[in-house]
Amino acid sequence: MKEGCAYGSHRVLDRKGLLPQAAWKLDNTMELYDNELLIDVDILNIDAASFRQITEQAGGDRNEIGKIILHTVSQRGKQHNPVTGSGGMLTGTVSEIGEAFPGKINRGDRIVTLVSLSLTPLRIDAIEDIDLHKGQVKVTGQAILFASGIFTKLPDDLPLEYALAMLDVAGAPAQTANLVRPGDTVLVIGGGGKSGLLCLYEAQKCAGSAGLVIGAAYTEEDDKRIRRFGFASRVIRGDATDALDFYHKVRVASDEELADVTINCVNAPGTEMASILSTKDGGTVYFFSMATSFTAAALGAEGIGKDVQMLIGNGYSRGHADLVFDIARKFPSLF
Repeated sequence: MKEGCAYGSHRVLDRKGLLPQAAWKLDNTMELYDNELLIDVDILNIDAASFRQITEQAGGDRNEIGKIILHTVSQRGKQHNPVTGSGGMLTGTVSEIGEAFPGKINRGDRIVTLVSLSLTPLRIDAIEDIDLHKGQVKVTGQAILFASGIFTKLPDDLPLEYALAMLDVAGAPAQTANLVRPGDTVLVIGGGGKSGLLCLYEAQKCAGSAGLVIGAAYTEEDDKRIRRFGFASRVIRGDATDALDFYHKVRVASDEELADVTINCVNAPGTEMASILSTKDGGTVYFFSMATSFTAAALGAEGIGKDVQMLIGNGYSRGHADLVFDIARKFPSLF
């Protein structure tokens, strides 16, 4: 077998020095390098911002969605949405293991990759089905995982699609647990979605009885979902792209205190300023959403004289897979 770079630079077809995520195109031939894992793929879990954009572009038509995904992969060698810049994750069965691939893994193991499809060499032979609600695409194809790529084995006691949906957003609740302290006021924008509900649960657990957790919903359906599970102390309805109106609603809900920690899980652009305005000086804004413009956030905070710590959403946090699997076992029908 040929020797490969642990970070996958040997698969980059652009200029030297780029890593796979930043590259426009990857080599998606499935001849294995010594430190790679070959996976027979069955489900792509497209990230929420990307799937929303693709669905809107396709007018909600499943066939058109499939064509867009196939075109992206054929052009780029990976599922890297050229509009949102994001990808998702996949599940499949280990087909072949490079002789220098680290970690304990066997052929035939069912795994989920915990790195983005935007850096994963992928070949799709056929699209079998598309779940418009979950953003999951059933495929026949293969993918490559690099030596640096993290993954987890699928638990036997959880439904496949549910476990995959949980893992896709596992970084958000794990980071929430790192950020929220007892007694904090926490705002979760997009609280009715997958990542939002998980963040509300962790925020409520970490803030404790002395804290205040506010779930912000855009639609009536999301509002009802937050209330049904009871993860928020208070629930507001608002459009986070209307920054001032949203801010005033948060002021009322927080008894004029604003949030110590704001977590943005919205899968639509233009919500940066609502997040910043709703956070008190010295507080923290965690942008988990891949629809975030970090230029807009940085310059917007400067423009209104707001001193807040702003964090980029990281899909990985140590122990995040086990954390969401535990939540899934407590709530078998969260979404």
